[in-house]
Amino acid sequence: MSDKLNIYDLDYLTMQSYILGLGQPAYRADQLWQWLYFHLATDFSAMSNLPTSFRNQLDSAFVIAPWSPAAEEFSNDGLTKKVLFKLEDDRLIETVLMRYDKRRTICISTQAGCAMGCVFCATGQMGFQRNLSVGEIVQQVLFFARELAAEGDRVTNVVMMGMGEPLHNYEHTINALDILIDGKGLNLGARKVTISTVGLVPAMRRYAEEGRQTPLAVSLHAATDRERQRLIPVAKRWPLDELIAACHYYVARTGRRLTFEWALINGENDTQDQARLLGQLVKDLLCHVNLIPLNPTADYGGLPPSRERVTAFQAELNRHGVSNTVRVRRGIDIQAGCGQLRDRIIGTNRKP
Repeated sequence: MSDKLNIYDLDYLTMQSYILGLGQPAYRADQLWQWLYFHLATDFSAMSNLPTSFRNQLDSAFVIAPWSPAAEEFSNDGLTKKVLFKLEDDRLIETVLMRYDKRRTICISTQAGCAMGCVFCATGQMGFQRNLSVGEIVQQVLFFARELAAEGDRVTNVVMMGMGEPLHNYEHTINALDILIDGKGLNLGARKVTISTVGLVPAMRRYAEEGRQTPLAVSLHAATDRERQRLIPVAKRWPLDELIAACHYYVARTGRRLTFEWALINGENDTQDQARLLGQLVKDLLCHVNLIPLNPTADYGGLPPSRERVTAFQAELNRHGVSNTVRVRRGIDIQAGCGQLRDRIIGTNRKP
């Protein structure tokens, strides 16, 4: 393991403080920041407007080399690419690029493994290993940003819906978010980065109090405590009344519409009763429901519902006036769901 620091772990103010400590003028921080996040440099020697002595100091102290995937897969339609990265401590994480008509969306991980234990999720089945650093979160986006730039294209959206629970790694997730939306660098724009959570109520309230404009998506998946706690064990800590109260608080504080994610599982949470209860639960909330036919995983026997059942579920939500869409499924042929490529590479989806 290298003794050098990961330069992508530094936020702007920390970087500026470091540069001032070297006796360099403050504007060098802007120059370095733009090389990292606008020009997407992969070598300090390429930073031509920085003094050679300063570049040498940076090279001695920091790692900047781009990541190389340990494995990668492409969907048959060419629209989805999934990569597996091996970190310095041999932990494995996944990142996915999804191409839509005008959007280039990157789905990134915030943890190696996950502590939430959602029964239908391959990452939840593997258990929690560790939080990712700020730099490890950011570098996933930079990998695809460079790849797209070589094609004359760019990242348009980021979703923190890969491996891990972003709000369980709150500080690093938020610091990485600030880097991604910074106008002097990647400049994604706050509303182009979505954070997904299974519903960690205290963290959701903290997020709302900070007044951020970054969209929030809540993995709901059931409209009763009994069913939700069966699918999402951590839901036992915060029952639905507390979660929905936190959702109302978020909308009131930010003025932003909330998104609910609902993985439709045949014969379980795709029933008309669950649709009716969901409609009653959220009809007074500024929200949108993403209906996602289940992506099957090795250790969970659930299956996606038929098109007819999806249509009937959606029709019931429409009767309650709840905004909803059925998400376009991408990368099913390469099992692009969280944790699935990692499982195939190591040959198991059990805890290491």
